[in-house]
Amino acid sequence: MIIKLRFLGKLLFATGLIGVLFIFLVDYWVIASTKDQIESLSDVQDADCILVLGAGVWENNQPSPMLKDRLDRSVELFDNKAAPYLVMSGDHGQKDYDEVNVMKVFAINAGVDSNMIYMDHAGFSTYESLYRLKYIFKAEKVIIVTQKYHLYRALYIANALGLKAVGVAAKEIDYSGQSFRDFREILARNKDVLSSIFKPLPTYLGDAIPLGSGGDLTND
Repeated sequence: MIIKLRFLGKLLFATGLIGVLFIFLVDYWVIASTKDQIESLSDVQDADCILVLGAGVWENNQPSPMLKDRLDRSVELFDNKAAPYLVMSGDHGQKDYDEVNVMKVFAINAGVDSNMIYMDHAGFSTYESLYRLKYIFKAEKVIIVTQKYHLYRALYIANALGLKAVGVAAKEIDYSGQSFRDFREILARNKDVLSSIFKPLPTYLGDAIPLGSGGDLTND
């Protein structure tokens, strides 16, 4: 009996170790397969749009520092004529929480024409943002803007969905809680590798709003 329990313990330990190694192998693959798609501000051009991935907003309808840095970078790209449209994709699943309107107002205040800014109100995850970019906004070539640690996963999903994508990282800053985000990102990369294989439908789809039809059509 004791021998059987020892064997079972060793088997469980070995299985767990293999599982952990597999998680880190997938994490490494996501980074290694996309790192060459991350480019500098001056190198990108001629995309269909600039996709800005949402992040937290504060109670006074101001973007969090992380989101503000993404928006600053996206406006720089727009001003450099890297693409003719901005797509703000984030969480607006509740009336009292709205990332995308905060993002659009920020860009308008920075001088971007409202009709050049599209809002994706149902970008509840990185996968859903990219899926909807392709099937709702009909984009084919995209510049993705987020923090560098997040870009690898976004680019991996874009590749799996058949989008031609490059990434431009927001300004490099040490944000509070980044160690936790880095750990969570390892798990998120593994989850989205599965999403990229099975390609589930997002929470919402709806009618297509192709780029060029007017960003104000996405106003609510």
